[in-house]
Amino acid sequence: MDEYLLNVLNQSNKVIDKLQMLSAFFDDDEVVYKIYLRTQVIHKLFESNVELDAGKLELFHLQFTTSILDLLKRIKKNNEGNVSLVYDEIRLNEDLIAKMNDGVYTEKNFNLDKQKQALKINNSLRNLFQVLSTDSADFPFSKNISSFSARYAKDYFYDIEPDTLTNLLTFDPQKVYLNTYATIQKKLMGMLCKYDFKTEFFCGLNAGNLKIEIYKFIHTDKYFLFSPARNLFLLCDLAKITEIDKENTLSRKAKIIQELLYENDKLQSSIGALKTFIPPDIKLLLEQGYHKIADTNFLDNLSNADIEANILKTMLNTNAI
Repeated sequence: MDEYLLNVLNQSNKVIDKLQMLSAFFDDDEVVYKIYLRTQVIHKLFESNVELDAGKLELFHLQFTTSILDLLKRIKKNNEGNVSLVYDEIRLNEDLIAKMNDGVYTEKNFNLDKQKQALKINNSLRNLFQVLSTDSADFPFSKNISSFSARYAKDYFYDIEPDTLTNLLTFDPQKVYLNTYATIQKKLMGMLCKYDFKTEFFCGLNAGNLKIEIYKFIHTDKYFLFSPARNLFLLCDLAKITEIDKENTLSRKAKIIQELLYENDKLQSSIGALKTFIPPDIKLLLEQGYHKIADTNFLDNLSNADIEANILKTMLNTNAI
């Protein structure tokens, strides 16, 4: 085997190795893999038939495979850039999730504190009953009874329209007990006595800077509200509050975290396809190129390779990458 042929074959093997790596990168995309296999076949043909003109193999790589390699490298670089952007977005989402999870008031805190708050409300209402019954001037409310809303309203209370809040807080002055410290609906006080002041926190509502807490009589479908700003207690008809999503008990923070986790799952699952994506126009050009080199008369017509050269120039100048 003469030195020229040996050099051409060595260079051809290097080209084939690069094609193999790119084929693997593109997850053995059908057309890329077929080009890789066909290039091997052409190489073997010259390797096994030393009498063939080695210049044709050199010309084949010069006019076809070199351009294919340049094209695939450009697509690979572009795809890797897009994948890198996706990873950046995933990392930003993860950082945000971590910061939100590190917040002072977690879901666990809320679930524990709403039980404590219900106990405070129940004890305060028992005291209020005693105060009203004895015409006492004692302060009936538990310590820091308003701090619960101040702490959790932003993340855990539902937003409602101001008109809804106004409607909920409207009452007949003739139907309430009133003293220096509180206002409570007479019918509500009767129900509290009936159910032995056993209630649980149901949800909270926001309307601008105003907050109200909704409580439920245990084992019933009866509710009342507490307005911390006014120390007001009224029966509550949930049908008037269309903004409550009873099926979703997640806090705003938990909802955002859930959405970010879902988004990251979608981004993560898209990486594989994004990494190996070849635009349809490019795939069509690659298919055309493959059919040219798969033609049994390809080598005979190699010296007149204007068509192949034009196809590859089109590939490299395309805006589809």
